[in-house]
Amino acid sequence: MAARTGFTTALAGLGEDAPVPVAARLFAQAGVPVFPCAPGGKNPLTEHGFHDATTSLGQVEAWWRRFPAANIGMPTGAASGVVVVDVHGVNGYDAYRQARRAGLVNGWEALVRSPTGGRHVYYPASLASEQPSWQAGRAGIDFRGDRGYIIVPPSRRIIDGETVLYHLASLSPTPGRALDASALRTFLDPPRPPRSLPERGHSPGRTDPLKLAQWLGSERTDRNHKLFWASCVLAEEGVPYRDALDAMLTASQPDFGQREIARTVASGYKRIHGDAPHPREADTARAGPGPVHDLDAIPEGRVPSRGLR
Repeated sequence: MAARTGFTTALAGLGEDAPVPVAARLFAQAGVPVFPCAPGGKNPLTEHGFHDATTSLGQVEAWWRRFPAANIGMPTGAASGVVVVDVHGVNGYDAYRQARRAGLVNGWEALVRSPTGGRHVYYPASLASEQPSWQAGRAGIDFRGDRGYIIVPPSRRIIDGETVLYHLASLSPTPGRALDASALRTFLDPPRPPRSLPERGHSPGRTDPLKLAQWLGSERTDRNHKLFWASCVLAEEGVPYRDALDAMLTASQPDFGQREIARTVASGYKRIHGDAPHPREADTARAGPGPVHDLDAIPEGRVPSRGLR
């Protein structure tokens, strides 16, 4: 039976007012390597940064005796067994919701509210392959995986002269599952057109919805992500949403249903135009999953520090 990660188990055992040195020791005891970062900040205090992270209780205690107010840094990826989707800004919340509707961000174990109002969404690291860190700047989402690190609770930042905690907002009632970080990156930052499709302006087939649908129908891998790219292309070229949707629905297959197609086309048009298609046009795209805990409920942007305690 699957179990929670050592990090999430340790995090769940922390009290609301746990001293940082106590928390650092608890993480190390749970097999989660940690290292000290600047009090109220993010910069490592050790010579080699997250490469110095350790589970040695003697070293961890020595660091926090020397720097009792230091924040706790944790390497992400295989080193700690967890990866983090860092959601920030208005764009980040919108992009995360679109990714959730596409089924790309399920399986999280913990939600942490950052001092600046963002969300750190924790997942078990993949055991199958390395998942390097990356950024999707325009989408407002960063991925902290291998060769990266994150600041963890109960660390704190100084924001406008106030001390604000990294605050555990929610724990999943069940163990998480690994995130497909590559698929998420493709969704948030679609790749350039496949070489099999000509560049813009060289062929009317590029913006012909039916020809794109025929191409999509012949694909057997990553169809959702290719559909999202095609939808963005059609939206950029001014193809009416209804024409694009009707064409793409012809590519439906037993394992690639019409609801999935409708949601993805709507997401592509929203990404380009900044708002959802008109309700009359989006009737078939309405059926999506329910809200994801407080990612849908908590307001976007900066959260006052008094609300984080």
